Amino acid sequence: MTFTFLYIITLFNTSALTVPTELTNDVDPTITIEAPVEEIKWYTWAEAAELSKTAPKKVFIDLYTDWCGWCKKMDKSTFQDPEVVKFLNENFYPVKFNAERKDAITWNETTFEYIKSGRRGVHQLAYALLDGRMGYPAFVTLDETFARIMISPGYKKAPQLMKELVFAKDEKYMDMSFDDYMAKAE
Repeated sequence: MTFTFLYIITLFNTSALTVPTELTNDVDPTITIEAPVEEIKWYTWAEAAELSKTAPKKVFIDLYTDWCGWCKKMDKSTFQDPEVVKFLNENFYPVKFNAERKDAITWNETTFEYIKSGRRGVHQLAYALLDGRMGYPAFVTLDETFARIMISPGYKKAPQLMKELVFAKDEKYMDMSFDDYMAKAE
């Protein structure tokens, strides 16, 4: 039994060290190696606020909760879409904001805190950003001065989210509502 075990180990070690030259010298042109998928660079509220002081950009806020299934689906689909990733990274400070976070945030001389309510609570900043219309996922787009451009509730597929992002980036909100923008696009 020992002999068989040693023989197998020796055979394995020898074959693992021996690589046929035809495998190391030729490259199979049918095999493509994809570059790693770029990811959204998510910022905290504080990071986005600080960065905006020296390099102003619009802010895109993803308001989510840990228990939200649609939020998780967006993370695995829409927020993995290469076009969405690139557009958000280039044109916005994307902020991932847990609407039930427990820490206080001070911004513009106001402190926003977590308020316990029933089984769950809500962070006051999330409540303020959404005008009290709590549902997840929800997205808020702010301009460079942190003035709200739009609130967008609900799950979005990549093409749908891209329309909203372009609307904000191109500042179409200065001339028309999002509904009017969409009507002209059709």
